[in-house]
Amino acid sequence: MAFRLPPLSALRVFEAAARHNSFQKAASELNLTASAVSHAIQTLENWLGVALFHRGSRGLKLTTAGEAYAPMVNQALTILARATDRLPGRKSSGTLAISSAPTFANKILLPLLDKFAAKFADIRVTIDTSRRRVDLTLDNFDIAIRFAPVNKPAPDWTLLAAETLMPVCSPAFKKKLERPLDTDVLSRVPLIHVTSASTDWEHWFVATGIAIPASIDLGLRVDTFQMGYDAAARGLGVVLGRSPLLDDEIASGRLVTLGGKTIASGDAYWLVTPEADFQKPEVKLFRNWLLAELGIESASKSAKPAAAQPPAKSRLRR
Repeated sequence: MAFRLPPLSALRVFEAAARHNSFQKAASELNLTASAVSHAIQTLENWLGVALFHRGSRGLKLTTAGEAYAPMVNQALTILARATDRLPGRKSSGTLAISSAPTFANKILLPLLDKFAAKFADIRVTIDTSRRRVDLTLDNFDIAIRFAPVNKPAPDWTLLAAETLMPVCSPAFKKKLERPLDTDVLSRVPLIHVTSASTDWEHWFVATGIAIPASIDLGLRVDTFQMGYDAAARGLGVVLGRSPLLDDEIASGRLVTLGGKTIASGDAYWLVTPEADFQKPEVKLFRNWLLAELGIESASKSAKPAAAQPPAKSRLRR
């Protein structure tokens, strides 16, 4: 079908002017004069047959039509820019925007980034750890690291690490307990609960075949995993540790396993990328580098296509 489109250069000017609510700021961003911006907006308004801005003594303001049009124009231009950026064979941009599960970014990604920077000094990395749902294309991200069920991969998802659960505490706390430790030890100690994963302890007891203690609802409650680990390290009780997020805590001796079984949580961390044909050179470099650092063979660990939520949007819980 033939598309009936307004002048694309004028749309670009309108998007900037609407975003800044200023012709002058749009002119500065686009390296134009304020007069050229005003002319482009007038050309677009004439083509559309509607006014997009109120121009008055109090300044610039979008009309009702302009307010409705601006976000759609922004979305369309973003999609076009991202498609162009990912065009096969397009030269490197030198930037890489990553949306990551916050605890994974802090515990796994950041400790490794100095190696990436040393190897790829010309790539500027941005990491966003907000918990909102994001779309790789519309939200201008190149890569996402997500927390999702281990048995529900989607196309272009690569498994980074399956999560496991085990009770952990401080070395001093463990030393004070009766020896030898038996399967009932967890019924006699305070359990630290993370409210964002409130069923974790029940899941662990059921999976290990140990009777759920009557005192399970007692003990400290915190709202983040890191706070739970910190509380355990201070001797306030036993928390369910989540590997790989607490591996460095155990390696350093700050926390120790209390005993009992390690079980799979049923969830995993995934690397989410655009389709292979639309990946920036930086995406391919980062993906291969991260898999190598984590000791993962990409061919054997890649998620196979399956019916699942689309990779552009997913849960961001950890």
